[in-house]
Amino acid sequence: MKRVSGIAEEQRRSTRTWAVVAVAVAAQTLLWLDNSILNIAMETLADPVRGLGANAGELAWASSSYSLVLAAAMFAGGALGDRYGPRATLFAGLLLFSVASALAAFSRSAVELIATRGLMGLGSALLMPATLAIIVRTTSEAQRSRAIALWASASGLGVALGPVLGGALLARFWWGSVFLINVPIVLACLVGVVLFVPRLRFADRRPLDPLGLVLSVLGLGSLVYGIIEGGQRADWAAVGVLVPLVLGVLLLAWFVLVQRSAAHPSFDVGLFAVRQFTGGSTALLFTFFGLTGQLFATAFYLQGIRGLTPLGAGLVMVAAAVGIVVGNLVSPRITDHLTVRWTVVGGMLLAIATFASYLAFDRGTPIPLLVVVLLVQGFGMGLISAPITTAMMAVLPPRVVGAGSAINSAVRQVGGALGTAVLGSVLTASYHREIAPALPRLPDAVRDQAGESAQGARAVAAAVREPWLVDAADHAFLQAMYTSSIWATLLSLVGVAFVIRCFRPDR
Repeated sequence: MKRVSGIAEEQRRSTRTWAVVAVAVAAQTLLWLDNSILNIAMETLADPVRGLGANAGELAWASSSYSLVLAAAMFAGGALGDRYGPRATLFAGLLLFSVASALAAFSRSAVELIATRGLMGLGSALLMPATLAIIVRTTSEAQRSRAIALWASASGLGVALGPVLGGALLARFWWGSVFLINVPIVLACLVGVVLFVPRLRFADRRPLDPLGLVLSVLGLGSLVYGIIEGGQRADWAAVGVLVPLVLGVLLLAWFVLVQRSAAHPSFDVGLFAVRQFTGGSTALLFTFFGLTGQLFATAFYLQGIRGLTPLGAGLVMVAAAVGIVVGNLVSPRITDHLTVRWTVVGGMLLAIATFASYLAFDRGTPIPLLVVVLLVQGFGMGLISAPITTAMMAVLPPRVVGAGSAINSAVRQVGGALGTAVLGSVLTASYHREIAPALPRLPDAVRDQAGESAQGARAVAAAVREPWLVDAADHAFLQAMYTSSIWATLLSLVGVAFVIRCFRPDR
């Protein structure tokens, strides 16, 4: 009888554990859902009638302000989770994210949208490290790899749902609906937190490190701002780019010195001397660099060159998300046979091969072929995230699991910001160079608009009835996309070399 009772109690504990994992995965999915929804709404927001009439720079900052605040405050969010418990920071982050989403939905200008997106990033900075910390601290060692694989799959699920849901909403409602949809999802997550997520605190809570937190926020914020600004200006030597980049590096160096001498540091920087932790961080950085940069170009290719609707483009891009989910779910089994090292290297090489395949894309590439390429690309990415995250978290002392989760998440965000900024800068600069010979044929009043982007050139072509300009813009964009793909391929190969060096064969 006692044995039966013990089995029943074990089943109840297991059920509750997976309910906690489900809440964490749902909250994590929300963040990726929001990012992918915004990408599909960009052209609508640029429309002065259906949207806000935002220009290219404003649209870029509407996306980048979120990444900037998220990356800057991520480490502070993780440290607060270690101090007050990840349940508290998860609840606070969800609440702030829902309020900011509602404000974003009713923004009256691009400036308001940029500000509210930054507020959403602050909510995400509390939320994101808490989700991984909760999973690590509530699962047994036997459950952890599978739970982290599900957590990592949230990125694919969010990327999959975002474009489809965003396209469907934009087809029937005003642009603000893509932000307002976050509110009911957040409410469901909040109920899950209250019902299932336990209070997770250490009896001997270490004191906060105010100087360390301030330096990490200012350092990461300055660094990411410089990265984003460099991408927007397409001029990495500009004073407005170099100053924040150098300042960010100096502040982060100061942060490292403070942490090494502090009695109660926010994070043990000595962990970066561990190859497994450093190699994992580098792999995630290059993974999200390539993925974000390539998907950024893909969205414009599908809606611009191929003329798909937002919903149509979203449905095509679902293939990448499906690949990410499948890759994450099968990665634990593959890792058991190939080790972390070769599973990650194999996934990176598979994704890099798809980056190079963009060189064959043109105005007539069959859509089913694009779907296959995106599916393979996502699968390669999926093989990377879960094994790397599991390996990184395995070397963390329990007391700093929140700060470690923040590092894991911050690396993803910085990689994504770098991918959009660097590859976006390459894309923009290449387009400017390729379209330049066609501009003298246009009236002075519309020349700058046509030279700014392919979308602007198509609008000018319709306004002044110059159909040849559409062909010129499409050709210029394709050449720019090829250049961007070459850079993505070469830089990602650097990441492969780094992983091979940092992960020993037995890992």
